[in-house]
Amino acid sequence: MTDPQARSRSDALVFFVNGKKIIERNADPETTLLSYLRRKLGLTGTKLGCAEGGCGACTVMLSRYQTHTQQLVHHAVNACLTPICALHLVAVTTVEGIGSVARKLHPVQERIAKAHGSQCGFCTPGIVMSMYALLRNNPTPKMGDVEEAFHGNLCRCTGYRPILEGYKTFTVEGGCCGGRGLENGCCQANGNGVEKDLEEHIDETPSLFNPAEFAPFDPTQEVIFPPELLSLTKRQRPASLCFFGDRTVWLQPDSLEEFLQLKWEHPEARVVVGNTEVGIEVKFKNMEYPVILSPAFIVEMNTITQTEDGISFGAACTLSRMGDVLKQAVKTLPPHQIEVFLAVLEQLRWFAGLQIRNVAAVGGNIMTASPISDLNPVFMATGCKLTLMDKDGSRVVQMDDTFFTGYRKTVVRPREVMVSIEIPYSKKGQFVSAFKQSPRREDDISIVTAGMSVTFSPGTDVVDNLRLSYGGMAAVTAMAKMTANRLLGRRWGEELLQEACSTLAEEMTLDPSAPGGMVTYRRTLTLSFFYKFYLMVLQKLRKQGVNVEKVGSECLSAAEIYNPEMPSSVQIYQAVQDIQGQDDSVGRPMMHVSALKQATGEAVYCDDVPLYENELYLALIISNKAHAKILSIDTSEAEGMPGFVCCLLADDVPGCNSTGAIEYDETVLAQGQVTCVGHIIGAVVADTQLHAQRAAKAVKIQYEELQPVVTIQEAIAAQSFFKPMRIIQKGDLEAGFKQADHILEGEMHIGGQEHFYLETNITLAVPRGEDGEIELFVSTQSASKTQLLVAKALGIPANRVVVRVKRMGGGFGGKESRSTILSTVAAVAANKLKRPVRCMLDRDEDMLITGGRHPFYGKYKVGFLNSGKVVALDVTYYANAGNSKDLSLSVLERSLFHMENSYHVPNIRGQGFLCRTNLPSNTAFRGFGGPQGMLVAENWITDVAQSLGKPANEVRRLNLYAEGDLTHYNMKLEQLTLDRCWDECLSRSGYHERQAAIDLYNRQNRWTKRGIAITPTMFGISFTAAFLNQAGALVHIYTDGSVLLTHGGTEMGQGLHTKMIQVASRVLGIPCSNIHISETSTNTVPNTSPTAASASSDMNGAAVKNACEILVKRLEPYKNKNPKGTWKEWVNAAYFDRVSLSANGFYKTPDLNYDFESHTGRPFNYFSYGVGCSEVEIDCLTGAHKNLSTTIVMDVGHSLNPAIDIGQVEGAFMQGVGLFTLEELHYSPKGVLLTRGPGSYKIPAFGDIPKHLTVSLLRDAPNQKAIYASKAVGEPPLFLAASIFHAIKDAISAARAESGLSGPFRLDSPASAERIRNACNDRFTKLCPPAEPGSFTPWSVQV
Repeated sequence: MTDPQARSRSDALVFFVNGKKIIERNADPETTLLSYLRRKLGLTGTKLGCAEGGCGACTVMLSRYQTHTQQLVHHAVNACLTPICALHLVAVTTVEGIGSVARKLHPVQERIAKAHGSQCGFCTPGIVMSMYALLRNNPTPKMGDVEEAFHGNLCRCTGYRPILEGYKTFTVEGGCCGGRGLENGCCQANGNGVEKDLEEHIDETPSLFNPAEFAPFDPTQEVIFPPELLSLTKRQRPASLCFFGDRTVWLQPDSLEEFLQLKWEHPEARVVVGNTEVGIEVKFKNMEYPVILSPAFIVEMNTITQTEDGISFGAACTLSRMGDVLKQAVKTLPPHQIEVFLAVLEQLRWFAGLQIRNVAAVGGNIMTASPISDLNPVFMATGCKLTLMDKDGSRVVQMDDTFFTGYRKTVVRPREVMVSIEIPYSKKGQFVSAFKQSPRREDDISIVTAGMSVTFSPGTDVVDNLRLSYGGMAAVTAMAKMTANRLLGRRWGEELLQEACSTLAEEMTLDPSAPGGMVTYRRTLTLSFFYKFYLMVLQKLRKQGVNVEKVGSECLSAAEIYNPEMPSSVQIYQAVQDIQGQDDSVGRPMMHVSALKQATGEAVYCDDVPLYENELYLALIISNKAHAKILSIDTSEAEGMPGFVCCLLADDVPGCNSTGAIEYDETVLAQGQVTCVGHIIGAVVADTQLHAQRAAKAVKIQYEELQPVVTIQEAIAAQSFFKPMRIIQKGDLEAGFKQADHILEGEMHIGGQEHFYLETNITLAVPRGEDGEIELFVSTQSASKTQLLVAKALGIPANRVVVRVKRMGGGFGGKESRSTILSTVAAVAANKLKRPVRCMLDRDEDMLITGGRHPFYGKYKVGFLNSGKVVALDVTYYANAGNSKDLSLSVLERSLFHMENSYHVPNIRGQGFLCRTNLPSNTAFRGFGGPQGMLVAENWITDVAQSLGKPANEVRRLNLYAEGDLTHYNMKLEQLTLDRCWDECLSRSGYHERQAAIDLYNRQNRWTKRGIAITPTMFGISFTAAFLNQAGALVHIYTDGSVLLTHGGTEMGQGLHTKMIQVASRVLGIPCSNIHISETSTNTVPNTSPTAASASSDMNGAAVKNACEILVKRLEPYKNKNPKGTWKEWVNAAYFDRVSLSANGFYKTPDLNYDFESHTGRPFNYFSYGVGCSEVEIDCLTGAHKNLSTTIVMDVGHSLNPAIDIGQVEGAFMQGVGLFTLEELHYSPKGVLLTRGPGSYKIPAFGDIPKHLTVSLLRDAPNQKAIYASKAVGEPPLFLAASIFHAIKDAISAARAESGLSGPFRLDSPASAERIRNACNDRFTKLCPPAEPGSFTPWSVQV
């Protein structure tokens, strides 16, 4: 720890924020720009999403004047990783600096809002700043530039399409026609038949937004670089800087000589340029670095020079700068010299996000010595040379198999510094390629990466030199020397290929317990990459006239380099009729009421509430054991740490320590034992977040470990279940199976899913000083449940607790019940200390503690006729509930209600079991058990089709429900639109033409295959717990005519407040601009149900309508008296006549009374229907897949707001794409979550949306059971992503057919690259057989 005197010797840090000069005399090297902006400057538009540079919510723009080029450079960066000490003489621009609602919007802000690209809005400022930085550098970008700019940004709500659509208006392409006015449909469809019959439906498709209304973009009107900073930079010769912090000193010398001297004196010092590695080590790995050296001023480490043998890059050069220089070289140099550069550029395309590449240095990438580095294999395969220096001299080392000496270790000595790397020109006869496979293409860490270089004897195909380098296959980047040596002197042909593969399989082995898992897949990738390289080189040799084997046309696609296609989309909805009044916004695509505020950073989220004067911060003490007795808790070290105020344990809970969503089977703070990793044991309260978190980590806990139950299979073996189990059955199962011509059995596992709302859980608890009153600002979907559980924990009545929810940065079910585990602890702390207490969970904590979607294991037995008609089904579901019941019983019940998806099965039985395990309690998540139940159904219907050899779409259509059918829980289907959705989806997608084209493609291509699938969904709308189907509203009319509206629902981005304003506007007959919703709070509308189950618009809308109708009735006499009067005149007349201008509204959904014991009654009010058709392409060698096209037809009744409803359809669909193809939670065998942030847990990114996406809202489908004939839309569309899963399965079937395999096969969800590759059995997979289960301890287990 540095002493106060040392701190006083710190230099002054000078930088500018939004044009304002900042002089910081106490800069702490461990303070990030994000925390400085939010806490010191009060600029809360920049958001904290992950603290590891993986989500882009914190994106800002940095601008510097470069004296050597006399140019201004602008870069988008992650503020969460940027140390303020790196900002000397830098201009920072945040979202607040480019525009505001009050002042003037920047076109970048306006367009994302008006294009409906902001839902919850938490990611919006970061996306705005990524786009803004792009436009500052390139005012007329191409669409490809826009997509690249967003590689480092994530959004969990929108599904990305509207963001790209809004920003397409800035590009040279200028935007798509939207499918209107062209004979062949969409201008972007390229003859793919995306939109065959748009002309017939031209009246349905007014655009969701009108680009003509956008303010023009004028690049000459941008905010100028601060003139004072410009003169400061030009005037000031770089001088050494020194900043002393609490634990770290930052040294920024101005000469290489001084830099080398400091490294000699401090050999343990870390050299930091972008802080992309060290920042994460300090934050997440508790590393402490007393000395940090910054080479920002060292000319030699930042210079780029052309040498005789290649291009030399200073070690501090950023990856973006290196990429720009290499791209320029590729344009100017002869083709034979650029092979190495092209390979490096190929890796840089997919290296992290742009915000990281803009700051990360090439030297840092090498010296970090990561075994899964994307670049090091290329540097090793091509023999790049590094210049190393210390104060006594320099040496040059080549990157070869001796450079990395062990995990994260190199030959570089502690006192040496890497000064530069020389990337060589390639030679004649040399061919170089680079490969990378990761779970997600954009901004993802490699599973396996490779660099390969071969040099041939002049004019021949005889191998003269071969270097194969792999990352992800050992603790270091490894060279396959044995394989390379065996192939020297051999001709480049089939014999060499076979020898290479068998030797590689022998040489590139992995321990079955290796960190990262996926051992069989990783080994197979080493062969697949070599095969791709083999084909690429064959083609190049042939082009040069060397006589080699011709690459068969069916193999060509295996050697193609992926180039993304520009996405296109069409949205179709039914426009309102001309007779509808202009002020009546119901049915119109109205913008989200908060969208503009969200785009400018002015929308206030929970953590944006300004700090109270005496506020404290809370950090949780959590268990690191899955199942254990607590023997002792030692807080002594924590108590002596800076800023410490108090420690809370179970004995400090003044009321009841029992808590829970329905049953009180959990604790506020653990007592005596812990039942999962992440179980909250206590909390530390301190003066700042940093101090609280450090003190919490210093608390020592001793455990006596008990045997944990982690997986569903372990729970089944131990009979570890929560009671009750559930069963639904109908018909005569035995008779049904006797009637069947065929009987099939199968099983599948469906993995869990992390909510990944961009705003993590947060509570700010403020004691009110009398009668035990306390006010809580919470990011929750359940204000009333939070109120009740806080009151219970504090031992006070609920009327002393007020819970306020302005908005959430996403929820998706994750904040329905689990948000209370944080709120209760924060309330106990605030109550004890009588001071405000705040706690916002870090992303890794949130993922660890709060649970997610339930993993499911389904077993089924299905009986069917030769026609494909299913006559009997027996299915059993096991859900991994975790360590408490939470809402798991209701989740299980819904999975049973949806076990037939949309298919009529006369004889059926479903059983459901809740597995009690030592994982954090799983909870509600969009779909609430429905998607798991339905995916198993789609699995058995696919099995039926495959076993009969019939087209899957025909078998599905044959079994679909019809009007008047009874479900397996005896509910009659009325106003059924499944058949209409199905037929429209078939027609709009051009299904039959696509199927024929796919069959042809698959015959012509061996190593890439395409697949197509069409899947229906039928989703019951209502809470399955009948009592929750109620809602309230409160409406005040003020004498100036303005209206304040409150209802029981919360806003989490789904547009609920917007729709409620539209409803009130219609009933009251006034413009939406007269109506305001401030927040949801327990002191305005009491006893509210959670905002969940897709029913919030239905119920709250009806309650709002009820309240408004009461007020309209009260105003009627005054309207009649003065028919030509204005709204304000009527309101005032009523007020002066002493009529109440405030009304409560209430609604309860009628006729919901299902009983599980007797199997009678109605569980749902109505059903939402939809059908999705998707086409995909898989790479059989790597398991990567591309989503080529998706067509969705969704019945949302008469849409209240087509823009919001289409946004919900697309957002839900993309969340489903994540669930079924991408998102994998990895747990260790001891129950430790291994995927705790965007670095290791991958949600879909911009590049994952289907390249052609059509969403059509079914026309003329009014629903008499809900507000204004609308339908629920939040959850139902998610399952349509199963069309992607089954299209992948269809493509895998085509690949398996090449190896002589046919019929049903098991594919668990998600259909990850690993599962896809392993299912495509071929000659490469045979060389890498998996280890025997039970013979090793796996890195992760399927929970």
